[in-house]
Amino acid sequence: MQPNDIAAVLDKPLSRELLARDLTRLAYVAQDGTPRSIPIAFTWNGSEIVLCTSKNALKLPSLRANPAVALTIDTEVHPPKMLLIRGCADLDVVDGIPEEYLQMNGSYEMTPEQRVEWEREVRSLYDGMVRIVITPTWAKLIDFETTLPSAVEELAKQRAERVG
Repeated sequence: MQPNDIAAVLDKPLSRELLARDLTRLAYVAQDGTPRSIPIAFTWNGSEIVLCTSKNALKLPSLRANPAVALTIDTEVHPPKMLLIRGCADLDVVDGIPEEYLQMNGSYEMTPEQRVEWEREVRSLYDGMVRIVITPTWAKLIDFETTLPSAVEELAKQRAERVG
């Protein structure tokens, strides 16, 4: 997929709406060769998806060995809306708490007092974190109204040929 094609998908209003959500599902291959899919908070900076994790997270050795990842950002309503993204994870170890981590956790419902306590706890727990930066190399938006999964598109085309 060409960069302009990826940008066109990610710039659609529905994609921008999904990229403003709190959680994505990160899929990667664990060191034992089995697949993993985990929910994780994220932020979109306009060109990259940024995830943050502890420096001792079990996913990090796996991502160092095989940085290929897939992300799913979706809704919980019918029809579902899904943004599927593939890319490679670039790991950036940082001192302190990345601003993205504070930003991506800023939408949770907390009173101002809870927010202060949460941030104090975060700063006392982590001496640093790892930013997992993913530049999309492929993207597809599925809304089940104007776009469908590829297999469903193929079935609809076959049905039209049979009927038509």
